[in-house]
Amino acid sequence: MASTHEQAGPPVFEGSGRAESARHAGTSGRAASMVAGGLTAMAGVLMMLSGVWNLLEGLAAILRHQFFVVLPNYAFNVSVSGWGWTHLILGAVVAVAGLCLLLDMTWARVAGVFLASLSAIANFLYIPYFPVWSIIVIALDVFVIWALLMPRRHPA
Repeated sequence: MASTHEQAGPPVFEGSGRAESARHAGTSGRAASMVAGGLTAMAGVLMMLSGVWNLLEGLAAILRHQFFVVLPNYAFNVSVSGWGWTHLILGAVVAVAGLCLLLDMTWARVAGVFLASLSAIANFLYIPYFPVWSIIVIALDVFVIWALLMPRRHPA
C-alpha cells in the first residue's frame, strides 16, 4: 500500500538539503521580495534622516560658518557658506525623495540612487570641513544605493 506522502523521483535523505529545497521552493520568491521591500523601506528612512541631517548641517554652515575648521591646502576650496547652501538644498531634496520612496513611488528609486550618489560625492568633497561625519554619511549613502539597486520581485 502506497503512502500519500511518497514523492516521485529520487529518494530524499534527511540532511541532504533536497527536502528543504522542495518545501521552500514556492516561498523563496516571496521571501526575496519581502527582503527587497524591507531594504527599500530602510533606504527610504535613511534617506529622510540623512536629508534632515544634511539640511541641519547646511543651516549650521550658513548661520555659523566659523564653527567649521577648514584644513589648509585642500584641492577643492569652496567657502563654508557655499557648502552650507549645497547641503541645505541637497538635504531637503534627499529627504523628500526618501518620503516618496516610502510611499512606493517608482521614480523615487531611480531618484534615490542618483541623489545618494550625489550626496556621497558632496560629502567626499566636504571631508576637510567635517571629516568623521562626512565619512559616516558616505557609508549610509553607499548602503542606500545598494538597497535601492537590489532586485525586487513582484508577485504574479
